[in-house]
Amino acid sequence: MAANKNNRKPKPNGKTPKFNSYWIFLGIILLFLGINFFGEGSFGEPKTITPSQFEKYLEAGDIEKVEILHHKTAQVFLKSEAKESSEHQEKETKEFLPSGKTPDYTFELGDLQNFENRTGEIIAKNNLDAEITYENPSNFWGDLLPFLIPLGLFFLIWIFIMRRMSGAAGGGPGGQIFNIGKSKAKLFDQKNDIKVSFKNVAGMEGAKEEVQEVVDFLKNPDKYTSLGGKIPKGVMLVGPPGTGKTLLAKAVAGEAHVPFFSLSGSDFVEMFVGVGASRVRDLFKQAKDKAPSIIFIDEIDAIGRARGKGNFSGSNDERENTLNQLLTEMDGFGTHTNVIVIAATNRQDILDKALMRAGRFDRLIHVELPDVRERKEIFEVHLKPLTKVDDDLDVEFFAKQTPGFSGADIANVCNEAALTAARKGKKTVGKQDFLDAVDRIIGGLEKKKKIITPEEKRIIAFHEAGHATVSWMLEHAAPLVKVTIVPRGQSLGAAWYLPEERMIVRPEQMLDEMCAALGGRAAEKIIFDQISTGALSDLEKVAKQAKAMITVYGLNEKLGNLTFYDSQGQSDYSFTKPYSEKTAELIDMEISKLIETQYQRALDLLEKHKDKLTELAEVLLEREVIFKEDVEKIFGKPPYEVTEEVSETTTIEVEGKTEENKEESKKENTDAVNEKEEDSKI
Repeated sequence: MAANKNNRKPKPNGKTPKFNSYWIFLGIILLFLGINFFGEGSFGEPKTITPSQFEKYLEAGDIEKVEILHHKTAQVFLKSEAKESSEHQEKETKEFLPSGKTPDYTFELGDLQNFENRTGEIIAKNNLDAEITYENPSNFWGDLLPFLIPLGLFFLIWIFIMRRMSGAAGGGPGGQIFNIGKSKAKLFDQKNDIKVSFKNVAGMEGAKEEVQEVVDFLKNPDKYTSLGGKIPKGVMLVGPPGTGKTLLAKAVAGEAHVPFFSLSGSDFVEMFVGVGASRVRDLFKQAKDKAPSIIFIDEIDAIGRARGKGNFSGSNDERENTLNQLLTEMDGFGTHTNVIVIAATNRQDILDKALMRAGRFDRLIHVELPDVRERKEIFEVHLKPLTKVDDDLDVEFFAKQTPGFSGADIANVCNEAALTAARKGKKTVGKQDFLDAVDRIIGGLEKKKKIITPEEKRIIAFHEAGHATVSWMLEHAAPLVKVTIVPRGQSLGAAWYLPEERMIVRPEQMLDEMCAALGGRAAEKIIFDQISTGALSDLEKVAKQAKAMITVYGLNEKLGNLTFYDSQGQSDYSFTKPYSEKTAELIDMEISKLIETQYQRALDLLEKHKDKLTELAEVLLEREVIFKEDVEKIFGKPPYEVTEEVSETTTIEVEGKTEENKEESKKENTDAVNEKEEDSKI
């Protein structure tokens, strides 16, 4: 066992265990207790006797001296020859201290006057040489410790509570109580091992280019200031969650090679008044001392909300005071301080206008969701950590299958695919594992054991078949991928589509999507002559689209080119609508009319293809999951694709005329033109 202990491997981080300061407090307490109990120089307690036993030993001549302490306690010292007698050998006094230092017996006095009279009579009667002395020894620590120990324990408990509070609320490095107003920013500098660089950030080419320019500002400031330019004071990264704003900031820390202070907006907020502003001052002081440097504030909306709105209650609000201090520090920069503030948020609409003005955050960088090309690059980055992947994986196919996915979503897909393959006992991660991962992330985990009656299952099958049928017949509806009636998450079935990534959406495209969404309820009406609650999510989607068409995009003829959308978000704090009650009634009527028109359109399509709808639903009931190829076997190619093929064929035939036919046509056209000219002359 000893050999094993000596051969223990050191910890991976190579750090020794941190010394706990509470051992010092424990040692001090033990020292006080030792002085209190053992301060008299004795480590043994004398035996307690009664006054009658004392008188007996005194009459026998065994007592050499009696010390009266504080007129209360008598300490008895025996003669050396008396100690050797058998009567006194049973006493409990320990003899490892010098003789004469430790009393042999002790007892409590009653009335001191009676004790003196009685003892004097015995000494005089027996002609004894016993000595009686009176002492009042001072035990400073013994008298002081009963007061100090409770006070010390109270102080230690107070220190413990305050350290916990300051540690939980951000009391600075080590959680010390006196650092509660210090900044909690984590410092990264050249000595830190920061492995993230711009090479690890896939996609976001425009954002990377602007941020790289900021890094270049700090590396070569003279390049820009020599022409009279000023280094920007702030850069605001704005974008949906998961798009890589924090990752981009980490890449800046890895590339800049300057001190990089990183913290969250919530780190400023504290239960104590004035702490947030104090931390802002301390943060900027540290940054200026280490300039050139970068400050990164993640989720700045925690302190940067518009003042006087939302949860701000007035000038005494702690977050408002913190924001005021942040505005002052940013606006108080000199021209050559070389400190840049980078902030990230996904709530730009609620930020204070003073925070976003030029001179504070000069650069506004939008970090958008990646397109298909950028998603391919992100997939390639996140596939590298997967050690065993099939060689025939088509990364471009996965990029097309994940429209609207952020970088964080794609990372989750790769991780979920590996977990799915491991759950199935596979040795490598394959294409189907990635498809299952996408399905799980979008729809949730499959619930094949969920109890569904045969009648409900049949309704679900026709509902999903209705979606598939209508979307197959419409040109601008999203292309169908697969249809399933296996419950996932909160849904009992689903039709999966692959929407196109459009920068501009036309009205006919939105109408086709609305019609396809209403295909499920229309199928229930046609087949069962009844409707159910299964179309809740479809109705919610359609209602939002119809309202957006009319009130946001101005795509309604009766309302005209009007929009009631507020991009600044100021209408959220308003108690009135931006339109009259009459306009509100018109909006409600137009929304209802728009939805009912598309519902009737879906009914007409399904009534026309009722037989094929039924056939598709029966196949779906039998197999539970069908794909685009199965739908194509039943319906054939979509009508709009057939029309395009015919038009292309016609064009080819026209272009395929012989030279002789072309000359004849040309001659006929010339003659026709000449005839028209002659008619015009007449």
